[in-house]
Amino acid sequence: MSVLEMKVPSPGESISEVEIAEWLVSDGDYVEKDQTIAEVDSDKATLELPAEAAGIITLKAEEGETVNVGQVICLIDTSAAAPEKKDAPKADKKEEPAKEIKEDKEEKKEESSKTESKETYATGTSSPAASKIMKENNVSSNKVSGTGKDGRITKQDVVDVMASGFDAETTSGWGGTRNKIPKKMSMLRRKVAERLVAVKSETAMLTTFNEVDMKPIMDLRTQYKKMFAEHHEVNLGFMSFFTKAVTEALNIFPSVNAQIDGKELQFLLQKV
Repeated sequence: MSVLEMKVPSPGESISEVEIAEWLVSDGDYVEKDQTIAEVDSDKATLELPAEAAGIITLKAEEGETVNVGQVICLIDTSAAAPEKKDAPKADKKEEPAKEIKEDKEEKKEESSKTESKETYATGTSSPAASKIMKENNVSSNKVSGTGKDGRITKQDVVDVMASGFDAETTSGWGGTRNKIPKKMSMLRRKVAERLVAVKSETAMLTTFNEVDMKPIMDLRTQYKKMFAEHHEVNLGFMSFFTKAVTEALNIFPSVNAQIDGKELQFLLQKV
């Protein structure tokens, strides 16, 4: 039995510890070499941890646990055999005319020439960044189609799905009693929060202006302005459009509507 000890690599200078943000595999799973098995957070970056060898993995650290650089966080039994893949049942061989065999070979050749993504462990699996967004916004992986390598779900895939809109059921509790849901922040987010607070009190604050194309809004307002005024007896302004844009943005980035409480983010939700 040959066991490989995987240790926490150094993310950079002056960093002596990291936090296990998420395990992407379970204890006892068979992992392939270079397969991403965990995501670790430091004060400066979030890193993916690839498997150094193929074998059965044994986890030695829990999610959310702070570990030192160089500490053993998992064991990989490299002597373990890979699980057998179930082959599709073979069809009974029948004699066919030479012409039909030739046509079948040509069809197979055309199919093999097409570019298709291979079915691997990454198919349908979300990247660490995509997984975080999906958890924060309760997005099911069944609703997201992966466009990454070998069908892997990327961060942009999740953002595209969320930008397409959301069900009306998600707004059923709006207008009720506010409820705070605590969520532990990563080491990187905590450090950024500390720096932002320090910057606010130690440096001058500036205002940034971003320009947007308002022509579609102006055209829409011109089209319905008269009808709106006749029905509601009030002029159609721009606040409705701004409110709509803000609510859609908050659906994609819910952390904007959150508060920092120590080491946790308090997401402000509505309780039915």
